[in-house]
Amino acid sequence: MISVITPAHNEAQFIRGCLDSVQTAAQQAADTVEHIVVLNRCADNTGQIALESGARVVTDDSRNLSRIRNTGVNTARGEIVVTIDADSQMTPNMLVEVQKKLDSGKYIGGGVLMLLERVSLGIICSLMVAVPFILRHRVSSAGMFWCLKKDFDAIGGFDETLACIEDIDFAKRLKKHGQRSGKRYGTILKAHIVTSCRKFDQFGDWFAVRDPKMIRRLFKRDPKTADRFYYDVRSETAKRHHFSDPGSRDSDSISSA
Repeated sequence: MISVITPAHNEAQFIRGCLDSVQTAAQQAADTVEHIVVLNRCADNTGQIALESGARVVTDDSRNLSRIRNTGVNTARGEIVVTIDADSQMTPNMLVEVQKKLDSGKYIGGGVLMLLERVSLGIICSLMVAVPFILRHRVSSAGMFWCLKKDFDAIGGFDETLACIEDIDFAKRLKKHGQRSGKRYGTILKAHIVTSCRKFDQFGDWFAVRDPKMIRRLFKRDPKTADRFYYDVRSETAKRHHFSDPGSRDSDSISSA
């Protein structure tokens, strides 16, 4: 069985697309697929949407994305675990590619190719600010992870002491765990995910260019910056936020945490 884990904090705007994409991918997979949605302090109908789609729903109200993901994996019944955010959608062949990689015995797990729902000059420039920080870790570490549950458990899952950049930490530890048994950390390129641009919608397409120190603080795991970027933006519009860009769209959505 494959267990797909999705953390969800007020995700009614996005989660239907995620749920539908997992259902479509499950139809091509050789194994049974369960989708576990971890509700986190939801005040909208995210849970109802998930249940109506056939997903299994659990609850974790922690203000900690690592713990929320771990809660989902801990309730998983599958030998394979996949994590994907509620504002992302996988291509129909994604779970097939995950199975191929793990069945080959060559891979400990890994990440995927991620595309954005839209692109602008500001987004490209902002991403270029973050690229040096990402490349130094040499692992694909955003949007979706896949591995055997036994290996997830062996490395202790996501580190619940980290306020941010927990995805890079997880990827690096999974890669190191694989090296001990002669397996590689892989990146799926024959399938991909498409993720929303809600952070750019909230802060402005040029936000990282306007304040590159914010990116540096995130990668240094500064808790105040993490709270500001991941958890505290819901009640603020881009106009009121000091990272705002008057030319970009406003949004009330935040990441799945």
